[in-house]
Amino acid sequence: MKVDGKINEECAVFGVSLRSDEAVGITYNGLLALQHRGQEGAGIAVVDKHNIVCVKDVGLVSEVFSGDEIARIPKGQTAVGHCRYSTTGKNTKENVGPFLTEYLTGRIATAHNGNITNAPQIREELIARGIQFNATSDSEVLSSLIAYHITQETRTIVGIIKALDCLRGSFSLVIATSKNKLVAIRDPNGFRPLCIGKNESGYAAASESCALEVCGFEFVRDVLPGEAVVIQDGEITHEGVCLHNKEEGRGLCIFEYVYFARPDSVVDGLSIYEARYTMGVILAQEYPVDADVVCGVPDSGLVAATGYSAQSGIPLMSGFVKNRYIGRSFIYPTQTQRDSAVRQKLNPLAANVRGKRVVLVDDSIVRGTTSERIVRSLRNAGAKEVHMRISSPPFRHTCHYGTDIGSEENLIANKMNLDDITRKLGVDSLGYISLDGLKTACAKCALPFCDVCFTGDRVLAHTKKNIFE
Repeated sequence: MKVDGKINEECAVFGVSLRSDEAVGITYNGLLALQHRGQEGAGIAVVDKHNIVCVKDVGLVSEVFSGDEIARIPKGQTAVGHCRYSTTGKNTKENVGPFLTEYLTGRIATAHNGNITNAPQIREELIARGIQFNATSDSEVLSSLIAYHITQETRTIVGIIKALDCLRGSFSLVIATSKNKLVAIRDPNGFRPLCIGKNESGYAAASESCALEVCGFEFVRDVLPGEAVVIQDGEITHEGVCLHNKEEGRGLCIFEYVYFARPDSVVDGLSIYEARYTMGVILAQEYPVDADVVCGVPDSGLVAATGYSAQSGIPLMSGFVKNRYIGRSFIYPTQTQRDSAVRQKLNPLAANVRGKRVVLVDDSIVRGTTSERIVRSLRNAGAKEVHMRISSPPFRHTCHYGTDIGSEENLIANKMNLDDITRKLGVDSLGYISLDGLKTACAKCALPFCDVCFTGDRVLAHTKKNIFE
């Protein structure tokens, strides 16, 4: 868990197959649009004359590809990119995607968003077959498994499907092959989002539709759960559902709508903005309060705060000024420095809260340390009352599918009841949206949801499959 106590998601992926040689620049822009999904590392792999060149490192996209670095990468028509937030493996260059893997007749570059729950078993079996690993990420295991099966098959897509049929957990993938193919594929439950877009030059695949729009692609559709889409030379050559090993009671991670995705994205048929606005409306219905102003915590609570204000009739006002240039607080060496950096990120706007009864809207409470600090800052700025409203239910359980919510003993909702949390945070009242309310807000989504972090339903598919069959 990062020191700011917020929920974090594993990664973003982006890939293009074009009839022009602009793949690298477009992938760079796509990763910039998806930077919110991972800030620990970034990488781009491009197909260059039946070879694949990969450049990656720790840091933000603009840091990894600063100055003339992007110009030194060979031009190409097919490329994949990756932004990383680590849930499996340390934050090192070796663990950043894409992962470049050689096989008998070529190479693949794999960018992965998700978490493979049976990766340790697969890794052991691959090592026993003489395959070596340079990193500790489950994404490297996935890429090596794919390369192994491609070697055994006459068609690349057959090898990919055979490999992915062995996996358990979550994966949205974009894969570039040295034969100039781009493959976009999603796990059978659709845990993580993946969509495709089109322009006059070809196709792109991305974790979110906002990246497609930023890069000049018209959104075509979401990749279906279990579906593989193969693109070559800017044209779709294969598409269809090919994976069916679903895990019972699972679907799209509902926290995509609460926090992960950008408000201007549409995921599986539902606008992120619309979902968050409706969460705020339902929060106002479930937990009304007499107050003077509604304030959202930037950036994750702003849209829900707008919905709360509209439903309640309480004026919406800015409660904080966010310093967007402070950098990433987790890079500082001491806890004191990290706490200071977090405080500098959000400064209360005293003119809007002094003497006021404030409804404070945020997306979640994890450990409670960040929420407690924000509430204290409002009190110090002169807020008369602080009533906190949260657009997700209480987090009580860990996640196996790529969301970093810490160990259960660190989750405040596991250690305290509602009254105790209220006192701990120093608020006058506290209300979490109900799970039914959250699902109502997200009812237009085309997929079922995974909500294990709220419910604790831990049914996992642990079927042991021989990965060499």
